[in-house]
Amino acid sequence: MNLSSHDTSQAKNHESICRMNLDANDFRKAMGSFATGVTVITVDQEGEVHGMTANAFTAVSLDPVLVLVCVDHRARTHAHLHARKRFGVNILRKDQQTISDYYARSAETHQHPEAAGANFDRTAQGTPVLQGALAYLECRLYSAQPAGDHTIFIAEVEEVVVRDGEPLLFFRSRYHDI
Repeated sequence: MNLSSHDTSQAKNHESICRMNLDANDFRKAMGSFATGVTVITVDQEGEVHGMTANAFTAVSLDPVLVLVCVDHRARTHAHLHARKRFGVNILRKDQQTISDYYARSAETHQHPEAAGANFDRTAQGTPVLQGALAYLECRLYSAQPAGDHTIFIAEVEEVVVRDGEPLLFFRSRYHDI
């Protein structure tokens, strides 16, 4: 397609108008239209398991095997990821919604994870991984890039365990099954 300079300037004007009218709630609504799986990011900090629910997670590369997760700067887990540089990504099963809800709350309320059904094993490196998760990935921090009010943590995957089951899905602010 060949755009004339007039068409190009019209397209740029339209883009700037759309950006100026961009509303955070509209953006959230649009992003909520993208169905995702649900993960809990876990990190060991001085012998304690810290975690957070995240659906801003994806594969980045096969060689080396890299994934990324986006974490809000205000999240307590954010500082722990920087400090520890190792974490687990636990992909939740459809029956683990209670665990997702538990780790989506403020970190101050994470006093009794077992009450939500969250029990953990430790990898050889000491990374906490959720028992019964559909899959888990043990990750070592590769790089961190600030991006607005979040940081993009890119990590190299060192171990993967996959189990049978169906995933917990999230779409338009609600949980779903396949």
